[in-house]
Amino acid sequence: MRVQARDEEWVVTEVERTAKDGWRLAVSGISPLVREQSAVFFTELDEVVPLRPEDTCLVADDSPQFRRSRLYWEAVLRATPLPQSERSLATVGTHLVDDLIYQREPARTAFAGLRPRLLVADAVGLGKTLEIGLILSELIRRGRGERILVVTPRHILEQFQHELWCRFAIPLVRLDSLGIQRVRQKIPAGRNPFTYYKRAIISIDTLKSSQYRHALANIEWDAVVIDESHKLVNVGAKNNELARILAPRTHALILASATPHNGKKESFGELISLLDPTAIPDTGDYEAEQLAGLYVRRHKTSSDVDSEIGDQWKAREKPIFVKATATAPEEAVFEELYETWISPPSGLAAPVMGKGARLFPFTLLKAYLSSHAALAETIENRFASIREDEKKNHTDRSQETKALQTLKTLVDKVQTKDSAKFAALVEELKAIGVGPHGAKRVVIFSERRATLDFLRRELPAALGFKVTDKQKDTEGPTRPLHGGLSDIEQQQNVKDFGLSDTELRILLTGDIAAEGVNLHRECHNLVHYDVPWSLITLEQRNGRIDRYGQLKHPQMRVMLHVRPGDQEKRDADFQVSRRLVEREDEVHRTFGDAAAVMGLHEEVSEEKRLAEAYLGGEDIAEVLPSAPIDDWDAWMAEPSTSDDAGFPSASGDTGGGGRYQELRLFASTKLFAEAAFEEVYGDPRQKVGFRYDEFEPELLMFEPAPDLQRRLKALPEEYLRDHEVLTSMKATFSPDLARKRLEFARQRAAKRKLTEVAGGDGGAERGKSANKRPRADSSGWPDVTFLSDQHPVIEWLVDKALARLARNTAPVIACAVAEPTVLVQGMYSNAKGRPTVLAYLAASGLDDGDGSSGVKFEELLPVLERAGVTDTKSLYNTTGDVEPEGFQHLVGPAVAATYTEMRRLRDLQEDELMEPLLVYEERLNAWRKAKDSKFEQMALPGMAKREKRKVEKTATDLKKVVDSLATSGEPMVRVLGVLVPQAPAQLDRKGA
Repeated sequence: MRVQARDEEWVVTEVERTAKDGWRLAVSGISPLVREQSAVFFTELDEVVPLRPEDTCLVADDSPQFRRSRLYWEAVLRATPLPQSERSLATVGTHLVDDLIYQREPARTAFAGLRPRLLVADAVGLGKTLEIGLILSELIRRGRGERILVVTPRHILEQFQHELWCRFAIPLVRLDSLGIQRVRQKIPAGRNPFTYYKRAIISIDTLKSSQYRHALANIEWDAVVIDESHKLVNVGAKNNELARILAPRTHALILASATPHNGKKESFGELISLLDPTAIPDTGDYEAEQLAGLYVRRHKTSSDVDSEIGDQWKAREKPIFVKATATAPEEAVFEELYETWISPPSGLAAPVMGKGARLFPFTLLKAYLSSHAALAETIENRFASIREDEKKNHTDRSQETKALQTLKTLVDKVQTKDSAKFAALVEELKAIGVGPHGAKRVVIFSERRATLDFLRRELPAALGFKVTDKQKDTEGPTRPLHGGLSDIEQQQNVKDFGLSDTELRILLTGDIAAEGVNLHRECHNLVHYDVPWSLITLEQRNGRIDRYGQLKHPQMRVMLHVRPGDQEKRDADFQVSRRLVEREDEVHRTFGDAAAVMGLHEEVSEEKRLAEAYLGGEDIAEVLPSAPIDDWDAWMAEPSTSDDAGFPSASGDTGGGGRYQELRLFASTKLFAEAAFEEVYGDPRQKVGFRYDEFEPELLMFEPAPDLQRRLKALPEEYLRDHEVLTSMKATFSPDLARKRLEFARQRAAKRKLTEVAGGDGGAERGKSANKRPRADSSGWPDVTFLSDQHPVIEWLVDKALARLARNTAPVIACAVAEPTVLVQGMYSNAKGRPTVLAYLAASGLDDGDGSSGVKFEELLPVLERAGVTDTKSLYNTTGDVEPEGFQHLVGPAVAATYTEMRRLRDLQEDELMEPLLVYEERLNAWRKAKDSKFEQMALPGMAKREKRKVEKTATDLKKVVDSLATSGEPMVRVLGVLVPQAPAQLDRKGA
């Protein structure tokens, strides 16, 4: 039942009699202010008034062309969530993205299941952020995306937030260190920030802090997104504990990772169990069929991907190897490393002992292959470790100390002028065009922080850039990106690297930027200053510029040490690094992803294997196969689909997943918005400055009302400030213009004009145009926002249109119908108040007999089309002589007949609605039995009892989820309006 309480409308979801406080009513909000909010009212404490559809009062519509009625009906259609059973996608093609069929696949798979819980495991560069945005957009359209939490690495917080707003109009509050400070200033002391902001984005490092754990434990989410989710698999680690808190407290759970497994079934099983614990009773023993519908994975070479974006993703060039022959001081260090530590003379061993002794010589070598600065740092760290060991364990490590001191003396003699690799890098960058007089950009990767600091210190002057001693890490042409920077500094440097008119030319980064960061917008050159001995890391690095949207051929350069003379057999860069890069490039071109080649699926494991192979004298070419040596990634690349376990096949339809056909009275969102502004303000130009720009007809400007301003305050303050969004909003319904302004925000060309005025220079009049030259600011956010169906402005207009009619009233309009026709909405809901059976109907034949027996139902939209209500060119308001009271007697019979019709529709759909719930319940029972059987075999009764309690709690919680998704209660019926025939006199006036 719909009720009114505290001046808002609610639908009752649960009723219970109490001893003293009357009826306890659990409700879900349906009016704009409280939509999707849960509340509890007690009839002895609150005044709760039933809103019976039979009591709907009919009112006349005196607006031009029945604008008020048409807006109201369209608003109802837009505001009502899609029913739970709807699997087709409703929002594809409405966003500021290329509508690619392969990027629909994750959303299709997610909504084919009982709940949207999915691992998006596409390879690097395919657009996982866009795929996530589409899933979230679909959740919002279904009324299941009100509360959203996005968790990402801290350096891509703004990048992710930017994409979701600019592309999908989904505003998220960014809770980085600065954002959290702002939040604490705005909300009451002790208030949980996650209850204050419904949609937020936060870094996993911040969120796993103990101060937020309690806050998270008491929050329910509609959707949680966790990026780089492969870091969640270690049981007992903080990341895993965080995921275990969030997973059962959200309806939709979206995990994303380009490297979702480490080759261990248990680890991947742990990831899958976060999505659905019942999928695999034993996380170490399962088959692909059990995971149907829980993940998607494609590569660049996948047929569906290549056929769509082959021309929008430029093929990478062959890698360029830049050889740097070691100078005399450098060669002295190499000799000492190889003769004393790597390959000592026969019968002698490397002078090393203690923790990690076997591979420590390799650590020294890898540090030096990075830079002499990195080796110096490694030696100092080892000295500290030795002193601590000698003090704690009373060991004698004087031999190692002496050998390290000898090595340190040689390293200290290497100066910047002696670094052959640095000199070669400078020459290579100059050849590329990187310098104070060029616009070329390059990203330089190194594994070692000391190397990054060395390059940051020496490189600008060597290239001719002006440098100052007080230059901050977020200033200058050469900037770092590493874990030592704050989250704000990291985000600033990533953002500036993607804007064409910033001074930043060289981004120096470690493997922190190898995951998730988009660096391709203004850059197609990448330099590996040192080479990670891991194909996974190498693939991730290259993926920063080799990705969808890269319009220039990516060029990777690899700096290699070359020792003088014929010593290649002992040269680690020649033997390993070069072959690694060649093999990654070869496999990437053939298979689209080199991460599975070694079959180890973990960076550390790959590096350790190659180190052992190199130190053991193995042929590196044999350690690096030319094709994946196991079928794990091939298995993931072709996910099984199944009609079992409540997960219908994701490949059942054709044409890319099907498109839900929205019911609309207005031909476009633009026409709806324009009519809504006129209805709300009468003269919107005068009252809110509503106008289209004279020189850019697609550019709309207006002054946001205070209640709209509140909706927009979730966006970054710098964006709102730089573009004065809260005082004068610029928007467009044109995707082309929106893309231009988004590109302008990145390009920032100071003299660029988006539109040239034909016929002369325009003089002073052209200078008045608000569009002639977009404002150049520092935020990187576009000054013009794209008004898609889910944009806060459109949602605000929908709420305004709904509010134009008084509560429990419905309009009467005269149009081309043969007899009075009552328009109704009928809806069954589940226990969460979400639609399961939904119908928009037109009831006629209400005056026959007793007023109900001869009722005929048709679908709403065809009736409105036949009546001319959707065609404003021939629609005139002629209801001046219509008395709504004369048709009031039709309401009761129409409502009674609609209840009967809705019960019929539910009976027709009952089996289809219940089947996935019943199948899942069977799987839940089977999972529980399998777990019980396993516990009976455990040798430790106490542990078995504890594990059994966990399983029982999980089973109980999941059973509640299943029960909450089943249709419950009676249908909600809403009278939307009445269509009545036009009188002859009215027809005459219309014709005249």
